[in-house]
Formats: sequence, structure tokens, C-alpha cells
Amino acid sequence: MTIEVRPATVFADVETMVGPKRPDANVCWCLSYRIPSKENVSLTGPDRGARVAALMEEGPVGVLAYDDDRVVGWAAVAPRADTAFARSRTIPQLDDLDVWSVWCIRVRPGERGRGISHSLLSGAVEFARSRGAPAIEGYPVDNRGEKVDLTMAYVGTRALFEKAGFRKAADTSSVINGFPRLVMRLDLGQAGSPAP
Repeated sequence: MTIEVRPATVFADVETMVGPKRPDANVCWCLSYRIPSKENVSLTGPDRGARVAALMEEGPVGVLAYDDDRVVGWAAVAPRADTAFARSRTIPQLDDLDVWSVWCIRVRPGERGRGISHSLLSGAVEFARSRGAPAIEGYPVDNRGEKVDLTMAYVGTRALFEKAGFRKAADTSSVINGFPRLVMRLDLGQAGSPAP
């Protein structure tokens, strides 16, 4: 298996991973944390995809995993300041560092169990590093090895982030599928980053 992770620059590939099966369906499109809540709620059907396309005109909106040229996974990653996490009441902001956030990791059905989520997280880290991020955070569940419902597994697990070198930085008051979420952080050693 050769999985390559690339910046998400092809709209059709992003649509494959986060778009709907029916064009008029109201699916997330991975916008719920990326844009203000009021705007997110107001967008319906095809307008959601159009908003993602507009965001992509400004640059990649995350990273995609490919097996040859077939897209098999997605991870949303961006500066925390450009996301809803900058204003979150349940997931604390630890300091004024210009950290990046990775908040959604999805693997295509039929491709799970191949380590693609690990490749996606690694690719998200490298994408943030290449854009000068001093650190990157994720907000996974602390499921203590228990099974997480697949519809809620997009945030990742503590074990996934720990295997990628992240460390627990804080507890949160956010809960998904009955499991508490954590702030996990990885120092990328860029200028302005605190010493370990």
C-alpha cells in the first residue's frame, strides 16, 4: 500500500470525501468548524458545496489521502484563528501561539483498517509545518480503548494522536459519543514556538 497525502486542491476530490450523495442534501461539507455558526446554519443544499469551492480559491482546505490517484481519505486542517475553535466555549485556547487545528479525519468506507488515518494525520502535520505553523492541535476523544461510533469518530482518538507524537495539553468540556475530548498538541519547532 502506498498512500500519498497531498494538499486538498481538487474540488471533486474534496467533494468525494465530504460532499453529499445527493446534491440537495444538507451534509456538513466539513464547514461546521470552519465558518461562523450563523453562516453554517444558513447554508443549505448546493450552497454548502459552493462555499467550500470559494474557500478553495483562497488555498487548500485540508489534505487528501490517495491510493494511486484514487482519493481514500480527508483531514481538515487550518489555522485555529480561522476556525470556530478560536471562539469555542468548550475547547480552551491554551495561549496566544498561532497554532493550527486538525479537527476532522475521514477514511472512505471500504478503506478503513489500512492505517490511512495515521497517514492523514501525519500529512496534516506536514501541511501545517510547511505553512509555518509553530504547533498543531487536535481535539480527539479520550475513548480509553472503547469503540467509538463511526459517525462520531471523525475527531480521532487520543491513541491516534499520541502515535503521531501529540501530547495531552488540556482537558475540555466537550463530549462526543459519551467520551470527553482533549486538546492534544504537537510542537513543530517553528519560530515563536514555546520551548518543550
